[in-house]
Amino acid sequence: MTEPEPGTPPAPDPAASRAGIALLGALVAFGALSIDMYLPSLPDIAASLDASPDRVQATLTTFFSGFAIAMLVYGPLSDTIGRRPLLIGGIIAFILASIGCAFAASVEQLVVLRFLQAAGGAAASVLGRAIVRDIFPPAEAPGALSTMALVMAFGPLLAPLVGGQILRFAEWPAIFLVLAAYGTVCLVATLRMIPETLPAERRRDLRLGRAFLAYGRILTDRVTFGYLLASGFSFAAMFAYITGTPFVYIEHFGVPREWYGVLFGLNIVSQMSFTYLNARLVRRCGPQKMTLFGVVVGFAGATLLLFAGLTGIGGLPLVVLALLPVVGITALVGANSTAIALNRFPENAGAAAATFTAAMFAFGALASVGVGLLHDGTPAAMSLVVFGCSAVALLGRLAARENAA
Repeated sequence: MTEPEPGTPPAPDPAASRAGIALLGALVAFGALSIDMYLPSLPDIAASLDASPDRVQATLTTFFSGFAIAMLVYGPLSDTIGRRPLLIGGIIAFILASIGCAFAASVEQLVVLRFLQAAGGAAASVLGRAIVRDIFPPAEAPGALSTMALVMAFGPLLAPLVGGQILRFAEWPAIFLVLAAYGTVCLVATLRMIPETLPAERRRDLRLGRAFLAYGRILTDRVTFGYLLASGFSFAAMFAYITGTPFVYIEHFGVPREWYGVLFGLNIVSQMSFTYLNARLVRRCGPQKMTLFGVVVGFAGATLLLFAGLTGIGGLPLVVLALLPVVGITALVGANSTAIALNRFPENAGAAAATFTAAMFAFGALASVGVGLLHDGTPAAMSLVVFGCSAVALLGRLAARENAA
């Protein structure tokens, strides 16, 4: 392990590091689990609450929006008052909102509660990444983030499978009670295992207005903005897939609900494979080249998906195959792009992590809206949005200078 920069605390010993990364991965997975576990239930929610598909899809859109907005607050706030208080408070809010979702009596109530659930869960997601920058020196951050992404991928792999099985024995509200239980376990582990990682002498000016100016510096940095587009729109392509596939797979192609999770899991396996590849190669190739590799592969998959979605050739197998690289590269691109941003703005790590993670969910919300507005019962809407997002991601990476550090 390389020596840390002056003012950076030393990295933990190997045993503590593994345990810490595992828990941080579980915390960062709050958003993915809150989305993926209830996907098989979207048609059931529509029937139970007497709502149209586009109104039920709004529960995804508001979740993405809540995540993005809350992260923009948590980032600079954590740079001023520390990580731990916000992390614990956010997890508690997530637990309470999840319980509220289970008892929602209308789709409108569910939309509001999903926003609150996202606002709480956002703390775990953004602060988990900021904590990595607190405890690891810059040379170790990309590998740590990749390993953390690999750990957290197990949750989304199991989430739709668990959601589908829950629906075999219970109604959709049970899914949100399971999410509340998951949050409770993470809360107990956080209280026991994660101390404050940002000491008082490294905190920024307590005047939050000045702290929020960090966003201006981050967004006007040409290199960082290019990687922001690459990371954000790669994830937006995945969110278009998340929004569209419950109806495309279950209603258009007639996939049974309990088997939806199996098809979903194939993409998570793809994501884990690319993430493992990144962890092995990032030291040799660098995060810049690995990001370029990711967006090129994702665009190739999106092009194949567009062909399948518009022509109908290949049916379900070709759609599933084309989505594998689109979804697979998201963690690779996100981990490397975020590491580049954290290293460019080490004094505003919370704001940098918030900017990138918020962009993922903000762009994801736009992609979700696009899929809902274009929805016609076929894969066409999802295919068009995925292709457009992948194209912007590629252009964003190409716009960033090759000598980014």
